[in-house]
Amino acid sequence: MTSAAQAETKVYPPSAEVVARAHVDAEKYARMYEESVSDPEAFWGEHGKRIDWIKPYTKVKDVNFDFGSVKINWYADGTLNVSANCLDRHLKTRGDQTAIIWEPDDPNEAAQHITYAELHRRTCRMANILESLGVRKGDRVVIYLPMIPEAAYAMLACARIGAIHSIVFAGFSPDALAARINGCDAKVVITADEAPRGGRKTPLKSNADAALLHCKDTVKCLVVKRTGGQTTWIDGRDFDYNEMALEADDYCAPAEMNAEDPLFILYTSGSTGQPKGVVHTTGGYLVYASMTHEITFDYHDGDIYWCTADVGWVTGHSYIVYGPLANGATTLMFEGVPTYPDASRFWQVCEKHKVNQFYTAPHRDPRVDGSGQRVCRKMRPVVPAHPGHRGRAHQPRGLDVVLRGCRQGEMPDRRHLVADRDRWPHDDPPARRACDQARLGDEAFLWCSARRSGPAVGRRNHRQRG
Repeated sequence: MTSAAQAETKVYPPSAEVVARAHVDAEKYARMYEESVSDPEAFWGEHGKRIDWIKPYTKVKDVNFDFGSVKINWYADGTLNVSANCLDRHLKTRGDQTAIIWEPDDPNEAAQHITYAELHRRTCRMANILESLGVRKGDRVVIYLPMIPEAAYAMLACARIGAIHSIVFAGFSPDALAARINGCDAKVVITADEAPRGGRKTPLKSNADAALLHCKDTVKCLVVKRTGGQTTWIDGRDFDYNEMALEADDYCAPAEMNAEDPLFILYTSGSTGQPKGVVHTTGGYLVYASMTHEITFDYHDGDIYWCTADVGWVTGHSYIVYGPLANGATTLMFEGVPTYPDASRFWQVCEKHKVNQFYTAPHRDPRVDGSGQRVCRKMRPVVPAHPGHRGRAHQPRGLDVVLRGCRQGEMPDRRHLVADRDRWPHDDPPARRACDQARLGDEAFLWCSARRSGPAVGRRNHRQRG
């Protein structure tokens, strides 16, 4: 038998300890799935209780798929606030716990450990700044930021005051940004002076300036000073977030939102038709993001969880910010790329922050170094996982999750990652070739996402980035 064939049949079984403490095993997964299909109202009625409601729901499901009479409503008479679920309800018991670990692009720059109490303060300041710029409940805010803590502050601040955010990946062009600003009639764009990535700096403010030439004159631009790089400035349109945050109040009351109120807009990938923006509502989305984060990734109190996606994709929305924070987890945000300053960066970050769950895409891991050696051989196992089966989380594209214990031959084909063609590393052909050639390493245990399928609940079931 060839070495390649042997590799494809090799199995990595979970330890007895992991099996014993897992939230879900194969038998429980099958039982839960059957319950969700046979009596979805009872199933989701019970799981809806995992989040806090201002006004508890009395009806779980109100859907109709008849042509001409389609309606999809979940928890429709309940009210809540997503930001309060992710922050306020944790303050008494987790105020001093780290909510977000931020790892910068430059490994020589200090990481940040942001507690729930600090995240709450920063979110409230951002919310008050947005309100001072005229943003109100139902208004749209476009977020065009690198992977910095302010991206999470902005998302949670919008959710706090009832504004609808639309995140644009920081690698997108001014034309793409302008289309998204105009598409939702945004009142404010939040951007940064520059976006460090892979040792380079993308001029986000310059891109935003170019985009705003094609937008209404009333659109305001809130600028985060990430690098201190030189930018152009238009008085009355551009506002300095760093200065405004110094004087903003530390508290902003959360708005009461209906479960079916829009939470965010996110644009689909791979298609050219219009409209491309998909609206995600509040209650059903948060219930599902919270439940799947805990169960799919087998998250336990005290774990350090890392999803390597960008917040510009739906995976980043659900599994960097909303799902983990709703569960009181510690989530890691990474500003950089896997091959900077070298191809061992992912594993260096895992070691540095003692990561327990590492969630990534097949073509992102493990990278090989310039000599073709598998750098992940140096890495200790980092992921406790469910025993021996493949789980499905039903995201907008669904989510095939390869759990520890699966065969390497079952790894989803990276060619299904259509959305990833828009992102890194177009500007780094050698790295692209390296990651195309990389295989799953013998000692790296990962969560890997590719295709997603299956029913969705509480959200529109559309093809989406992630």
